Amino acid sequence: MASIKSENVDDFDSILDSHLPANVLSEVKQLLYGSNTRNLGVPDDVLLKAAVEQFDVKIFKFDAKKEELRPPRIVRVGIIQNKIVLPTTDSILSQKNALYNRIESMITAAVMAKVNVICLQEAWNMPFAFCTREKHPWCEFAESAENGPTTKFLQKLSKENRIVIISPILERDECKGDIIWNTAVVIDTDGTVLGKHRKNHIPRVGDFNESTYYMEGNTGHPVFQTAFGKIAINICYGRHHPLNWLMFGLNGAEIVFNPSATIAGLSEPLWSIEARNAAIANGYFTCAINRVGTEVFPNEFTSGDGKPSHKAFGHFYGSSYVAGPDGSRTPGLSRIRDGLLVAEIDLNLCRQVKDVWGFQMTQRLELYAKSLNEVIKPDYEQQIIKSLTGLNL
Repeated sequence: MASIKSENVDDFDSILDSHLPANVLSEVKQLLYGSNTRNLGVPDDVLLKAAVEQFDVKIFKFDAKKEELRPPRIVRVGIIQNKIVLPTTDSILSQKNALYNRIESMITAAVMAKVNVICLQEAWNMPFAFCTREKHPWCEFAESAENGPTTKFLQKLSKENRIVIISPILERDECKGDIIWNTAVVIDTDGTVLGKHRKNHIPRVGDFNESTYYMEGNTGHPVFQTAFGKIAINICYGRHHPLNWLMFGLNGAEIVFNPSATIAGLSEPLWSIEARNAAIANGYFTCAINRVGTEVFPNEFTSGDGKPSHKAFGHFYGSSYVAGPDGSRTPGLSRIRDGLLVAEIDLNLCRQVKDVWGFQMTQRLELYAKSLNEVIKPDYEQQIIKSLTGLNL
């Protein structure tokens, strides 16, 4: 059988749709995604705009039980995945402006679909150039989280449309020696900067040479109280760390966004699992966003693995999705095309699932706090009970 290049595979659902009969397909998808999501269909005007602008749109709904004492708390979240627009050899200003235009069009579609909170992908306003280890010109993309051109651009859209926008950027900390951070800026419905969160965990894997540019963040695990619920941002590599997800939950998050940039051949087997697991374990909604496309850079770089040098990072496989606290999730967006995924969620589902499963009641934080406090000591000894047979491997 001939092999298929990763960048040519559209999405998992299209493969199922083309190979399974309808009666089997519905059962398979229920097993894969759970039974609590419905495809709402896309309004004609949104479909038309997406067709003209060449991006996909999908809209799903998560249901919660009707309660007697609490009214439904309905929120529409939108997540956007996209390719860079211009070659990495173009001027920085041209690249950023092209991305501004692209994202404005997709945000407009999200507003037409009545989205309340929008999250963009990691470092959305630039190529993901950290593979190169070159400081010039890529550090020039860094800008102020509070007053930079990207924040000002999105502030206008937030205020005009009364939406919350999460904007992950490369931050230049002008008040602290011009150092750089990987940061998500939260812009409120009135256009003000509600706050920011800096990436907690930095990868040293393959071509992800991010610590050449910035180090681990110093903002803890903030949760932002908005008109549309309590939201948090677990940036990219932080999704591999269960305690990172845990702390956002302990701080009260109801929706945690995971803006990412990750490639096929490395993380794809983990992608559909991690954010979904986090939603289940912590009793909140998760929104996993990954950029899409293959980015090529002017100069060759190596991965330190003995293989030939190259100019392309790898294929960013998109596949963005939303997961609920009950373990259900939406199908993903395309692996190869730009897309907007909208999920209508009822935040009451968070408490309802906690009541059923009792994970928060039974999690024994005091036990693990005591154990972890011992683990971090230099003289810690592992709690291993050894066999007396002498046959240990």
